[in-house]
Amino acid sequence: MCILVDRDTRVIVQGITGTVGSFQTKVMLDYGTKVVAGVTPGKGGQEVHGVPVYDLVEDAVEENGGDAVISFVPGPFAADAALEDIEAGLGLVVITAEGVPLQDIMRVMNLAAERDVSIIGPDTAGVISPGRCKLGVHPHRLFMEGGIGVISKSGALSYEVSKALTESGLGQSTVVGIGGGPMWGLAQVDALEMFEGDIETEGIVLLGEIGGTMEEEAAEYIREHVSKPVVALIVGRHAPEGERMGHAGAIIQHGRGLADGKIRALRGTGVHVVKGPREIPTVMKSLL
Repeated sequence: MCILVDRDTRVIVQGITGTVGSFQTKVMLDYGTKVVAGVTPGKGGQEVHGVPVYDLVEDAVEENGGDAVISFVPGPFAADAALEDIEAGLGLVVITAEGVPLQDIMRVMNLAAERDVSIIGPDTAGVISPGRCKLGVHPHRLFMEGGIGVISKSGALSYEVSKALTESGLGQSTVVGIGGGPMWGLAQVDALEMFEGDIETEGIVLLGEIGGTMEEEAAEYIREHVSKPVVALIVGRHAPEGERMGHAGAIIQHGRGLADGKIRALRGTGVHVVKGPREIPTVMKSLL
């Protein structure tokens, strides 16, 4: 088993005719992802790498079915595209764009909550279940099928950690990039709940960063609900207050969101917090 996506997930690509959308569609198809349709308004009737293109998501779903969508629509238009996905009945929406206006993404999150739709992102690398399905921009050679679930705000950090796990012989059940904030769809707590319920996942890696209170909330959830070993890494320990460190959500404000507080909260629930990516495989092996 795995979470969110598997070999049978039927995928629609929004923005499939663009440079990035076309390239990533080819990579996902080569990996074995079942890309059944693409959508670009005004481009209906074309094909991209053998995938039929439609003007509307609704038409793509009606003719081909669909479980999930990955959107390569630019930030200013990404929210409207996501609203179209939700209205079309897709259960998982991956928003890769950064720079989505906060007010717009709030509309998406509200409708998604009403319709019980999972949103990953925005500003996410996506999700990959190694050997089964890649719904994102991951360099898939770094990943290997196995029993470690990975949750990360940072795509690049998830690549580095997954590479270290793979080189040590620890494959991954699913790697979830929840995105860089400041507002998220799927949160760390949601992914923790899914991994706890997944019989294939044996251990969980939690990759966090400064800003917000998500890691503290994850720590409370782990205390009450997670029985599997968790290894965590929090980046940004030396970040100055008020300076954004890469992601929109990675900012310390009024003393909130400090790395030290997150680390204390996680350690207080029995989570093994490490200082660098290369420590993770060694610590995880000792816990399994």
